[in-house]
Amino acid sequence: MSFQDTFKALSDPTRRAILDLLRRGPLPAGDIANHFDVSGATISHHLAILRDAGLVLDDKQGKYIYYELNLSVVGEIMQWLAALKGDESDEKK
Repeated sequence: MSFQDTFKALSDPTRRAILDLLRRGPLPAGDIANHFDVSGATISHHLAILRDAGLVLDDKQGKYIYYELNLSVVGEIMQWLAALKGDESDEKK
């Protein structure tokens, strides 16, 4: 995962909406797709970009693939942004 891939993934409003859905917990791909007025293939493409960027994890359970937020990567991004902003409270300890 690189920050370039992460920010590319975050640049799309549909992908940000998918991440917002996953804040509530893991969802199968079909349930995610039901929230959007685009094809299942388009949602699969968005999910692949999010997965490749490390923002989501996928878990195949039978014939379903469940997606969930990768909170460790989200935490890394938040930490980097806080440092960029100048909130160095963790670094001074």
